[in-house]
Amino acid sequence: MDVRRVRTTDLKAKKARGERIAMLTAYDATMARLFERSGVDALLVGDSLGTVVLGRDELAVTLDAMVHHTRAVARGAERALVIADMPFLTYQVSTAEAVRNAGRLLQEGGAAAVKLEGGRPMLDTVARLTEVGIPVMGHLGLLPQSVNQVGGYVRQATDPRDAALLVEDALALEHAGAFAIVLEAIPAAVARDVTARLGIPTIGIGAGLDCDGQILVSYDMLGLFDRAPSFVTPYADLAGSVTAAVAAYVDDVRAGRQPHARPQPAATPSH
Repeated sequence: MDVRRVRTTDLKAKKARGERIAMLTAYDATMARLFERSGVDALLVGDSLGTVVLGRDELAVTLDAMVHHTRAVARGAERALVIADMPFLTYQVSTAEAVRNAGRLLQEGGAAAVKLEGGRPMLDTVARLTEVGIPVMGHLGLLPQSVNQVGGYVRQATDPRDAALLVEDALALEHAGAFAIVLEAIPAAVARDVTARLGIPTIGIGAGLDCDGQILVSYDMLGLFDRAPSFVTPYADLAGSVTAAVAAYVDDVRAGRQPHARPQPAATPSH
């Protein structure tokens, strides 16, 4: 496998060549290593960490937690581009604070880039981060950090006015210096329009087939939850496999069959 590190510029080159970009979320070194071995281009240390790992929600994720898990993913990934989500209120308060917090994700966490949510209100922040050398991925459509404001996890840009505003936001983020944009839970036709207008890649999640790449929460894709979002087709049933394996282990322990006897190597004859 090619061990050359994927850079943000490589994603733009893939778009230019018409090559699709495969991304997944990752939260630890072991999974990062396995995902990379399978050919994933980029790994997002998402603030979905809160729901799938910590049992909380995205808004409860702290910068310290993101630095900790980003460091783990960066240790496990030799080739894939590692991008870290900026948690809620780590980039909205001031541009200076955003630079300082994003810098921690790169300097302490080992990320190569950060992701933040929002359009026009975030343009100055995106521009400043890129000016100081911190690559930024944008995020439009459904914004998980704003679900309390929009009334939950509902599809966005479903009417012409909102769709037009999203296109404007995407173009503005590109102009501000974003190297790619996640489009979440928007109509496929809107995602297609945005993708055609931008020179930078779009990464879809619940946004149809016409984005330049796709990302899923890895725990959803691997079938680690009983219910996945409607746009996710699980590629495995790891919840079932793990439950069955642990149940077999528990049965062996209770029946006195664990630890299993291991075959011993044959004795070397003496001469």
